[in-house]
Formats: sequence, structure tokens, C-alpha cells
Amino acid sequence: MSYNYLPLDRSWLSFDQLRNYLEFRQEVSITYDAHMKIVQCREYLDNKLANSDELFYGINTGFGFLQHVHIDDSQTEQLQSNLLKSHACGMGDEVPKEIIRMMLMLKIKSLSYGHSGVQIDTVKRLMEMHNQEIFPVIYTQGSLGASGDLAPLSHMCLPLIGLGEVYYKNQKTETETVWKGLGWENIQLKSKEGLALINGTQFMSAYGIYCLIKSKQLLAWADFISALSLDAFDGITQPFDAAIQRIRPHAGQVSTATNLRQWLDGSEICVQKKKQIQDPYSFRCIPQVHGASKDSVDHILGVFLREINAVTDNPNIFPEEDLILSGGNFHGQPLALNLDFLAIAMSEMANISERRTYQLISGQRGLPMFLVKDPGLHSGFMIPQYTAAGIVSENKQLCTPASVDSISSSNNQEDHVSMGANAATKCLRVINNVERVLAIELLTATQALDFRRPLKSSPQIEKVVSAFREKVSFIAEDRVLHDDMISAVSFIRDYPLV
Repeated sequence: MSYNYLPLDRSWLSFDQLRNYLEFRQEVSITYDAHMKIVQCREYLDNKLANSDELFYGINTGFGFLQHVHIDDSQTEQLQSNLLKSHACGMGDEVPKEIIRMMLMLKIKSLSYGHSGVQIDTVKRLMEMHNQEIFPVIYTQGSLGASGDLAPLSHMCLPLIGLGEVYYKNQKTETETVWKGLGWENIQLKSKEGLALINGTQFMSAYGIYCLIKSKQLLAWADFISALSLDAFDGITQPFDAAIQRIRPHAGQVSTATNLRQWLDGSEICVQKKKQIQDPYSFRCIPQVHGASKDSVDHILGVFLREINAVTDNPNIFPEEDLILSGGNFHGQPLALNLDFLAIAMSEMANISERRTYQLISGQRGLPMFLVKDPGLHSGFMIPQYTAAGIVSENKQLCTPASVDSISSSNNQEDHVSMGANAATKCLRVINNVERVLAIELLTATQALDFRRPLKSSPQIEKVVSAFREKVSFIAEDRVLHDDMISAVSFIRDYPLV
């Protein structure tokens, strides 16, 4: 076992731990406390079923609308494997491997509380799959975000019973083939286990946490890039004065203005006398716009941290209280609403970024049209702005909320659903689009700054610009800018800004 691992039990999992987990590709391991909770819960359930004729949903009954059908004791284990097979109905694109990895981790975390009734061997196999990077093939379509993420989690757990496909050593392979090569036996699911595995919000949660981690990174980049753009545009720093923020003290606004002052401190361009009295809103209102998105992201993060530090399957088992309770912790409404909110909040970062790009190429403040020395012969940065505008418009379409929709399923037993899975997948599309638009602004602002020479921006901005210039050179004449735009995206992903 690597020392670079994340311990999982009922202890609160923090955002910093999640970020480190993603960055350092940590392995996972349940703690001794979690091991004992899982074992004790399974023993309680076995004893309860052996000594009671009571019906418990999904344990000795059918599922959904079929909850009234009694299942004979001799068939309760078959019931659970049938559940995984019948519910593995995903369609569409494959889920990215980083999110599958996080889904496995979050499922293990949820099971570690000892309220789900699984056997310890099932949890161990999930850990082995995670740590050996055996990633089940999961599809983006199929979940209504209500009775948990049924279809995606079924695909995730099919390998436990030797079915489905997995990625192993970066090759898509039948699970059965991989298990034979490793000498692994299939898990024989016991009563309640299939339901514990596929009831839960780990698909929505993994997408959300991944998007939040990426959002935090992009928010930091947005502050830097906007500071760079402001200097390249020969903008005014007065709107970032601490006194203005003090009389409207939203936390995000205050922190953004502080960041801009720090990024621009020492700039030769900033201290020049300005001809204009005010700048356009996309520059002047950076603290207010960026700050509002930051405050929204902080709120959304709180919701998701509560979710991943929770038990979201059904029914829930409470050995100490001698209770098996059927409820609705799998319903994705808190996540659906906030995934839609996150998409909206982050789309605004692309929206205002594209406006700054437009201002930089418009031939104002002594900058040449389209930031090229011979406009006409050369189109320069005309079309990257087109691309940014198209992406921003796509985001506006993607930000139509999924959570306002619902559709009845399971013969009207599941008559209100969250649509949180749809909110999750389109949220990631929005976040990736924001990254692309910011990359276009970075490329544009760096080009504009070079037209201010010999004046320099601040030492801290010039340091990042110098690193960027090692990847993308000044554009003196037309060339295939797609390559430069892709390099800018890679720079944002890889450069250690903070």
C-alpha cells in the first residue's frame, strides 16, 4: 500500500483532501473503524433476516413499483445480482476516467459508515479496483438523479459479479478476462448489497466535485488573466481600491479586488496617466462579477461536501437502534439545483472574459485592429474572438436548468425526479468551455501586452507571461491559431499559478 493514500471512514472529508486526492492520484483505504462498522452492520442484517418474517424494501421485496412482491429467502442473493444486470442500461458517451475513479472513492466512502449492509469483501474489491486503476466502463446517460444514479452505478458495479467492461492498463477489456488474469473470483452478492451499491448519488457527486475543483482553479486564472488584460488595455485600477469594496463587502468581491491589486502591484503601465475617466464594465466591474461567481461556488461547495460526507443509499440500517428504515436519501434534488447554479455561475466567467477579448481586438487605446501589425493582409485575432463568442453562446444554451424538469418513472412510483445527472454532465461541458474562453483571453491579452513595450506590467504578471511565451510566441503574421489556442488551454491546466 502506498503512503500516498486517502483514508476513508465517517470522518469529514474536506475540500483540500479532495483536491490532493485528484492532484496526486491517491490510493484509498478504509480505516479500522470503518471496517468494523461495515462488519457489524452486515452481521446485524444477517441476524435480523434469520430471525424475522418482516418485509424490508429491496432486501426481501422487489424494487420500485414491484416493492409489494415478496422474495423468498432462497432468492434474496439472486435478487441483488439481477438488480445490477437489469439496471445497467446506460447509453451515450463514456464517463471520463477521472470521474469514474472519484465515483469509486465516493461509493467506498458512503459504504464506510456502516449503514448500508454490505459485506466487507465487496468494499475490499471496490478498493482493489480503485487502487489498481481498473475502471468500469460507465455511460453518461441513464440516470434521472432520483433513486440514486441507478444506471451509472450499475455499470460501475457490474465487474463485482464478473460482468461488463473495464479499462485495465488503458485497454478496454471484458471484466471476465481481467479477473482471470488477476486470479480474482467474482463477488457473491448477499441480500441488500446490490441496492446499496446502485442507490446513491456518487455519479452526480463525482461530477460536481470534479467541476468544483476545476472551477476553483479557473477562478484564480480569471483574476490573473483579467489583470493582464486590464494592463494590456491600459485600464484604470481605481475600481479595485479597498475603500470601494469596504462599502459593499461581499467576500468574493473583496477577495477579487485584493487579487487584482496584488497582481498589478509594480506595473509601469498602471502608473501612466490615463486619457479615459472610466473603463467598460468588463474591466471596471471585475470584482463584482468574478466575486459573485466565487461566492456562488463557495455555497455550492458546502452543499457537495455535506453530500459526499453522507449516506445516500436506501434502505438505511441502524444496528444500534435496531432499525431498518426506508427513505429517500438517494434523491438528487440538492445536487441538481446546485449543479445548475454552478453552470450558471461559471458561465459568467466566460461571458465577461469574451467581452474583454472583444475590447482588446477592437483597435482602441493605441492597440492595432485585431492585434496584428498589418491588419487587412493579416486577420490576426479576429477569429479567436468568434470562437470565444460561439462558446459563450453554447454555454447560455447549456445553462437552461435541468432541475426544473421531472418525469415519472417506475409506473409512477418514482413520480418526481431531480434530473441531477443531466445537470452534472452539462455542467462539466460548461466548465470545459470556460477554460477554453479564458485561454483565448490569455492568448489575446499576452499579444496585446507586447504592443505596450518597452513598458512592462508588474513583475508577477511578467513572470507568468514569460513562461507563456515559452509555449506560444508573438504572432507577427497569420498562422494556424488553433494550435496556439490549444497550447493556451494546456498552459492553464499545467502552470502552477498559485
